[in-house]
Order: sequence, then C-alpha cells, then structure tokens
Amino acid sequence: MSSTAFNRLRGLFSKSPSPIITTIKANRAAEIRAPISSKDKKTLSLVKKFKETTDNPRFRRYHHYYEATVLRLAREQHFSAIRDILEHQKKYPDIMDQKFAVRLICLYGKAKMADDAQKLFDELPSLNCERTVVSFNALLGACVNSKNFNKVTELFKELPEKLSIEPDIVSYNTVVKALCDVGSVDSASVVMNEMESSNIQPDVVTFNTLLDAFYKNNRIEEAEKLWCLMEKKNVLANVRTYNSRLRGLVADNRVSDAAELIEEMGKKGVKPDNYSFNALMKGFVDVGNLEEAKVWYKKMMRNGCGPDRATFGMLIPFACDKDDFDYAFELCNDAVKAKQSVYNSVVQRVADGLVERSKNNEAQKLMKMAKLK
Repeated sequence: MSSTAFNRLRGLFSKSPSPIITTIKANRAAEIRAPISSKDKKTLSLVKKFKETTDNPRFRRYHHYYEATVLRLAREQHFSAIRDILEHQKKYPDIMDQKFAVRLICLYGKAKMADDAQKLFDELPSLNCERTVVSFNALLGACVNSKNFNKVTELFKELPEKLSIEPDIVSYNTVVKALCDVGSVDSASVVMNEMESSNIQPDVVTFNTLLDAFYKNNRIEEAEKLWCLMEKKNVLANVRTYNSRLRGLVADNRVSDAAELIEEMGKKGVKPDNYSFNALMKGFVDVGNLEEAKVWYKKMMRNGCGPDRATFGMLIPFACDKDDFDYAFELCNDAVKAKQSVYNSVVQRVADGLVERSKNNEAQKLMKMAKLK
C-alpha cells in the first residue's frame, strides 16, 4: 500500500468524532460516574457475597438461605438481582439434579417472577436436566404464586401432551386453586370431574380448595353438597376443611350449627385451632351474644389454643360495646400475658370506660401494662 493511501486511511480513523458520537460517549461517561446509592451498594454487595458463597457445595444444600435472600430482594423489588443470583446457579453441576432445578423454579415463583420460572423450565433439557411432572408442577406453582392464574391453565392445556408428561394430583390441585383464586369456581369443579375421568381421585387438598371457594362466595348449598360428596368418597376432613365450613355456617347465620360442628371435630379426632374458635366467636359477636363468646373463649383456652391478635381485636371492642369493661380489662390482661398487641385506641377506650365507672386502679394498671408491652 502506498504511503499516500495509508495516510488517507489513517485520516479516516483519526478524524474528530461527530457531535452525536461525542454526546453518546459523554452520556455513557456520566452514567459510569453517577454515584451509586448506599442501598444499591448493599444490594450489589449481597449479590456478590451470595454468588461467592454458593461456590461451596454444602451451602447450596441450605434451602432456607436461598429463600431468605430471594424474599428479601423481592421485598425491595430488586428483581434483576434475584435473576443474577439464580442464573448464576446454572454453572454448578447441581442443576442437572431435578430437585435443585425445581428449587430454583419455586424461588422464581416466590419472587413472583413467573416468566423467569418458565424460561428456566424451558432450558432444563439444555442443562442436562430432564423435565418431569415434578418440575412441571413447580412451574404451575410458580405461576400461582405470581398471581398469573391464566398462565396456569394455559400451561396445563399445552405442556403435558407436548412434553409427554402425565399430570398428577398435584397438577390438578394447582389448576383447581388457580381457577378458584380468579373466582371461576364452576370451572374448578369441572377440573375435579376431569381428574376422575383420568383415574385420579380428588384428595383433601382438592376438597379444601373448592369448599373454601364455595363458602367464600356464599354458595352454601353447593358447598354442603360437596361436603357430602367428600364423605361419600371417604376423604377425611382435616382442621382446614372444618374451618372453611365453620366460616361458611357463620356467614349463613347458622351459629348454633357452627358450635355443633366444633363439638363434632373433637369427636372425630380433629383438634380445633385458634382459627376454628375465632370463626365461631365471630358468629356470636355478629349476633351480639357476649355470654356465648365468653363461653367459647374459655373453651379455646382449655383446648390449648392460644388466643391471637384477631381474637383480642374482635372481643375487646365487643366487650366495650356491651358495656362490660371488667371483661375488656380481663382480656387486655390476657393479651399482655400472651404477648399479643392491641391497638392503642382500643386500650384507651377500655381505660376511659374503667375511669367513667370509678375503677381508677384498674385503669392505671391497664395503662402501665400498655407502656410495658
């Protein structure tokens, strides 16, 4: 090449950049120089440290560390950071183990990142991990956790035939839950019928999901028919099944039937929990029967079920409404002993009621307890 031609080419690459290019470079330089907030620094540090720690095979077996980190980042909406640490896991041989891959899919679900969960599921064959009904169920569950309910039904219709996967009871139950969560209870019932045509019998999880949906939608008659079907199929009800029915009976103003149902639970070896008693006591609160609410509060205590914040949040204002400030004071005492918080406004209402009735000592004790909480 002649020296003249060489100089001409060199000139092309040594010319001053155009204003547009200069502007772009300046903007990029400004981005690089832009200060990183202390919050972002902490996130970057967390991600870096987590990725370094996962180099240890033993650490990769600690599920709770993964979950705690992902949930923390999700709360702070650092979704790119979650993607960064979970994508990083693909470099390890563990990814060929279905259990490890399923954990990652589930973590995406807990972070409400359904698209990333599906992306990982689609990539499993290229990562030498077989896709089975287990990973398929994990994907469906991730979509439910992400509130992407339409995606659940879409995947359920499309993937089993495409991937030669036979849906199991978990698959069907996940679809039933997704449909109930969007209010399509009738469609969920159809899915339960389809289960039986596929020689899969509905279990207590299936019935719990449907019963809860029917009762919540005030479709009491249909829920009762479903309860009878469950008994006919010899599916044993658990405490969650009973709690759904209790809430339904209370909503239907059948409080006495709800009380009988709790007695039935004991006879059938199903121990009522605090949700059971709270549901029944709410029924008595709704009908204005403080004396019965007191009776069942005592039974709750004898049953070994510790009253919770919902219990006190319901009964203390009700006792005040009924002008029974002695009982309200007693409940406040129980709340302090149980280390359950009560709204300051409620405590103040009880104290004011005691003072109005010349029970200043009790009011002072109450305010002292409130300060010591």
